[in-house]
Amino acid sequence: MRHVAVVDLGYGDAGKGTVVDWLCATRGVHTVVRFNGGAQAAHNVVLRDGRHHTFAQFGAGTFHPGVRTHLSRHVVVDPLALAAEADHLATIGVTDALDRLTVDGDALLATPYHRAANQAREIARGADRHGSCGLGVGETVAYGLAHPDDAPRVADCRSPALLRRRLTALRERLTAELGPLDAPPVEDCLPAFTGFAGRIAIVDGSWLAGALRAGTCVFEGAQGVLLDEWHGFHPYTTWSTTTFANADSLLAEAGQPRATRIGVLRLVTTRHGAGPLVTEDPTLPLADPHNPTNPWQGRFRFGHFDAVAHRYALAVAGGVDGLALTHLDLAGPELRICRRYDTTDRLTPGPPGDLDRQAALTARLLRSRPLYDDPPADWTEAVSAELGAPVVLTSHGPTADDKTPCGPLLAPPALVRAA
Repeated sequence: MRHVAVVDLGYGDAGKGTVVDWLCATRGVHTVVRFNGGAQAAHNVVLRDGRHHTFAQFGAGTFHPGVRTHLSRHVVVDPLALAAEADHLATIGVTDALDRLTVDGDALLATPYHRAANQAREIARGADRHGSCGLGVGETVAYGLAHPDDAPRVADCRSPALLRRRLTALRERLTAELGPLDAPPVEDCLPAFTGFAGRIAIVDGSWLAGALRAGTCVFEGAQGVLLDEWHGFHPYTTWSTTTFANADSLLAEAGQPRATRIGVLRLVTTRHGAGPLVTEDPTLPLADPHNPTNPWQGRFRFGHFDAVAHRYALAVAGGVDGLALTHLDLAGPELRICRRYDTTDRLTPGPPGDLDRQAALTARLLRSRPLYDDPPADWTEAVSAELGAPVVLTSHGPTADDKTPCGPLLAPPALVRAA
């Protein structure tokens, strides 16, 4: 089977992590490749024995012995958050996560200064908050765009003098713009970053080509297509390309064909934080223990299945080979399907970079009202028909055992079935 790319066709939190974990359990995966986002990812994986981890930077296949994680140049790397994540994995039995990690040296480096600046800006927005996670990922990308030749990168951690100079410039620029930052002095940060460089494998862009030749790789996306930096509903978006585009470019650079594309959808359309959620219904008797209210994103919001929004995500992403439909255990008589709004039944993607157009689309969605149909007799069949793509994996619970492949695309290989 060729390589697989997994993206979320909603606002995130649809179950990408559990789908990646299932793929690693059934495919003999060599490496999970992260290709966007940063430490704000929150991919929950639960094992049959009850162990649970929220994967942020490590690939969601890390529970499986031997499966590696590669953070490509498109990932914003936060060494401090990565160390904390590795510590938690060690407490639940995964003691070698850092040994199975490679990081592209050209990836941007997230620092306490980016985090402090991000939080200061979000607080200043008051009631108009964007729903940032407060971890500095967007701030890191913005600084990298403004200062491409001077932004701290992972490879700088191997050169203390260069890293000191770049961290100092970063701190001084952000302080001049925002005032004093709630972050430690540069000299206090240096040991953590240089220690990171001494502990993990920092590689160049050619490393991935070897991994792709060595075995099946799963490209694990972060956030959701409806949060995409260019096609999401501005300004309630992420500073990241959440479609398949980065995975496609990495594969092309390695001389590999396009991966099998899996789009993940949740039966209940959800959103963590501010922004449009046309089908939101506070009366739905639902909760998500892995997505509680937090001081940065706010509350976790639930809505009926929004076929209009997901059709838009599919168009933006360029289509999929199959859909993974999760949280089917939530199906009930109170959950309905929205095939059209009072304003339209289809949203049309625009050219990337036209944020004024996306802001106008956001305003339109905030005024739109859902028109509902009764729950379908067969949700899998209905979702496939509405989106024009086959459902190839269903999930009725959090573990790999709760997943069922549908049709030949993800049918387990003969060796796996025999095992």
